[in-house]
Amino acid sequence: MEEMKKAVEIHMDQLSDLILGLSSELRTQLRPALDVFLGFFHAIDWKEPWLIGLISFHCLLLITVVLSRKCLNFQMCLFLLSLAGVYLAERLNSFLGDHWKSFATQNYFDPHGIFLSTLWSGPLLVIAIIILVNTLFSLCHLIVRWKRAELRHRARLSQKKQE
Repeated sequence: MEEMKKAVEIHMDQLSDLILGLSSELRTQLRPALDVFLGFFHAIDWKEPWLIGLISFHCLLLITVVLSRKCLNFQMCLFLLSLAGVYLAERLNSFLGDHWKSFATQNYFDPHGIFLSTLWSGPLLVIAIIILVNTLFSLCHLIVRWKRAELRHRARLSQKKQE
């Protein structure tokens, strides 16, 4: 029994060392990514009216999705529109990159589309995922209702046969 306790303690010490090494490695690897994200966040003038409008649009769309969660047809329209917005993001980025002087103080629209992907496509994809999860829950609920109705129908048929 003593040997088993000693083996378990050695194993736990090895596991503890492994977890500590992994956490320190993750911290050193994620630090540059965090610095880049904070630099991106601080480089944006968040008081620009068009950025406030864009964020308000995403918030309003999210509220619309949550409030219309029972209307699956409307949700499918919103789902397709949000995916169409993501699909057209590259064209939108090039168009806004050509005309940024008319609405912004600086050119946020790089050729790779990082800014627009982060502030336009990212929230639209999150909203599309929320709609998709809601649709899956609704479909599961519908399948349960259908199965219950089928079982009730079979029970009625068997009662009629017995009579």
